[in-house]
Amino acid sequence: MERRVLIAIFLSFLVLYTYQALFVRPVPKPATPPASETSAPAEPTSSVPTASAPIAPTPPDTANVVLGDSAERDVRIETPQVIAVFTNRGALLKSWRLKRYLDERSEPLELIANDLPGAPALPFTLRADDENANRTLDAALFALRDAPPSGIVGAPTQLVFEFRDAAGLYARKEFTLDPSSYILKFGATISVADRQLQPSIAWGPALGDIDSGSTRYAVRARGLVSAADTVQRFAAADIEKQPTHEGDFQYAGVDDHYFMTVVLNPGPSTVTYQHISLPPPAGSKQPARELMSYRITPGRQDTLAFYIGPKDFDQLAAIDRPLVRAIDFGRFAFVVVPLLRALNWIHGYVGNYGWAIIILTVLINAAMFPLRHKSVVSMRKMQEIQPEAKAIQDRYAKYKSTDPAKQKMNQELMALYRERGVNPASGCIPMLLTFPVLFAFYALLTTAIELRGAPFVAWIHDLSMPDPYYVTPILMGISQIWQTRITPQAGADPAQQKMMMFMPVIFMFFFLWAPAGVAIYWLISNVWGIGQQYLTTYLIGPPNMRTPRPPAERRVRRVGASKTEAAARES
Repeated sequence: MERRVLIAIFLSFLVLYTYQALFVRPVPKPATPPASETSAPAEPTSSVPTASAPIAPTPPDTANVVLGDSAERDVRIETPQVIAVFTNRGALLKSWRLKRYLDERSEPLELIANDLPGAPALPFTLRADDENANRTLDAALFALRDAPPSGIVGAPTQLVFEFRDAAGLYARKEFTLDPSSYILKFGATISVADRQLQPSIAWGPALGDIDSGSTRYAVRARGLVSAADTVQRFAAADIEKQPTHEGDFQYAGVDDHYFMTVVLNPGPSTVTYQHISLPPPAGSKQPARELMSYRITPGRQDTLAFYIGPKDFDQLAAIDRPLVRAIDFGRFAFVVVPLLRALNWIHGYVGNYGWAIIILTVLINAAMFPLRHKSVVSMRKMQEIQPEAKAIQDRYAKYKSTDPAKQKMNQELMALYRERGVNPASGCIPMLLTFPVLFAFYALLTTAIELRGAPFVAWIHDLSMPDPYYVTPILMGISQIWQTRITPQAGADPAQQKMMMFMPVIFMFFFLWAPAGVAIYWLISNVWGIGQQYLTTYLIGPPNMRTPRPPAERRVRRVGASKTEAAARES
């Protein structure tokens, strides 16, 4: 029975690993550009028709500008959370950097992909059904009504951009920054000769965070919508099949492994996605950048709130409880959330997530001690009666599985179990009860943004990344082999024993690319399991192996007697 438990654990982990590996999709080959564009091979490829590409802005005729600015300029706003940069050309968001999350250069992380070739549409580009108005507004130099405050702002700050020309085109954009969160409120008005236009809001390539694609466990940018508390995620292949989605959304936008940009409560809306694959520079070993842009036509035209920030559970819960479902904790989310709370609580005392993982792992294993103890005791009982059970099975080995005599074998085995007080399932059930916690903790350590960039000790500088020197995966593999050797083996044949000893090697291979936090968790769990195995063995003593009684003397088989009758006499 214990073999089945270990094989089940292995197969379950294999399925989980395969599922995680599927997050990294093959890099699509760049589309062959037309002859007129062969000089620009680095242009991003798209999954939607090129008609949705941003319109090239044309310089406005300054003689026709009634309300605007004379020169292009940037407007910088800094809050305790973000550093935002707006440009008056089109009144767009040019940069949105998170101060509490750093990139590989240890600088505030940029969430807007503003370093792409060509002229991608920046966030808050407006698209109306009047193409002339779109072209004019893309190139227009908006006038900023009031100068922003200097320094780090501590109160909600509003920026108002306006533009008007002699043809009667008027546009107004309002941005309001909340210094206590990652929310940016946006309102827009467009009219042509007193005719009100209903524009959609385009968000250019979202989420410039390229480090989310640096491991096979990471999630690339994908579409994200939620309606009626049901979350849907659209990868590049899904967008290629159906780029447009309609619904009464609670939120809609784009997310990746750790961050997201979504519009909150847009109401009945239409959102259209565009997948962009940007090949890496020539000779670079970096993966291709997989980006996603979207355009939303909200059902209401008043001020909308956009969340542009981390998928932090507490941050999202403070805004709107259903928003936490944007974090993909998997099927065991009901277990992951308490574990996340416990991990953060422990971190509040020790100040290091590596030690917090170790402490929480010890606490979890301590809570599971009775279940595992009961499982080991049951395995020991099965091991002790294994010679007798094997003797019974050998007596009926010559019969086919369809022969009624096989039922007699099962009856004898059940009688043996009752006589010795052994429940064959009691070794598996306690271990199966621990599976939800095991998988939930695994999902937590591979998803929680708290581990992004969190150092541990010495060479481990980021618990969300693989161990650079493979120390923890190798130690994990050694401890797994040790634990397998000391686990009671009830009747395992030599081939099965070799398989059980080879499984830890496969585990170690998987963990070479797993986040260091996951490898630490599994290593500490193995060390605890080894110690508990020795303790349980000490408490229950050595196995009392029973020698089976010699089979009864076979009676002379009568002529014409059936195999079943003969077997009954022999027993």
